[in-house]
Amino acid sequence: MSDDTAGSTTLGLPFLKGHGTQNDFVIVPDPDGLLDIGPADVARLCDRRAGIGGDGLLRVVRSAAHPEAAGMAAEAEWFMDYRNADGSVAEMCGNGIRVFARYLAHAGHTGAGDVAIATRAGVRRVHLAKDGPDGPGEITVDMGRAVLPGTDPVEVAVGARRWPARNVNMGNPHAVVFVDDLDHAGDLLTAPAVSPAGVYPDGVNVEFVVERGPGHVAMRVHERGSGETRSCGTGTCAVAVAAARRHGADPAVTGRPAAYRVDVPGGRLLITEHPDGRVEMTGPAVIVAQGTLHL
Repeated sequence: MSDDTAGSTTLGLPFLKGHGTQNDFVIVPDPDGLLDIGPADVARLCDRRAGIGGDGLLRVVRSAAHPEAAGMAAEAEWFMDYRNADGSVAEMCGNGIRVFARYLAHAGHTGAGDVAIATRAGVRRVHLAKDGPDGPGEITVDMGRAVLPGTDPVEVAVGARRWPARNVNMGNPHAVVFVDDLDHAGDLLTAPAVSPAGVYPDGVNVEFVVERGPGHVAMRVHERGSGETRSCGTGTCAVAVAAARRHGADPAVTGRPAAYRVDVPGGRLLITEHPDGRVEMTGPAVIVAQGTLHL
């Protein structure tokens, strides 16, 4: 962190750790926007050996205190300042926003019911179900509308294998590939090759998908800036939309919702695309630890 920030936190930096379908995040409460957390700081905090470890960092800031969110403060009190594990900025994170909402409840900033959260992709509406005897209730997020850019055909390659991909934007960019076997995605330690290069100037998340049955798919994902993760919320939404179109279903045309169970290595999410275009994601989110990081 910057010298000034480090000096102001000599007693340590409070943090929490949470995950949604095992997509895990370092949570840093900074309600007044006083911390200067740069890309190198994020990478250090998310390092699984030398730091806390996580697929990304969620900085919790009041919208009014952040220059990128001040214009949304009237709609949403809290802004999710999300960074990938390498410190790069991401517009949106579906699992992250569920964990962010769980933190707001954990900290007493909200309760069961509806809450609006500002993100770089706009304001998202979130519903927290009441906790039950088996644990915290699931969280449903209105993820907005999918955009299917009318660009040139996209292709993804891993080794000698190549596939056509569906370009889907869920506030951040995705290339969705349907394959015969998830092992064909390779180890996903490095980003799959995507062409033409100009389609995704800021990088892309790549999802590899297999069919499991009617309304049921499974996927693996390489997230830009993080590598393979156990889950990707916006990615599951992109996959559900791509699967619906693959099966000839467009809720805006049929007037009927299209719902998919999407299995990820870390669990399962339910994705529903409504006739008005809204995509809803429902799944778990938990806080697993909190403490103080000694800088």
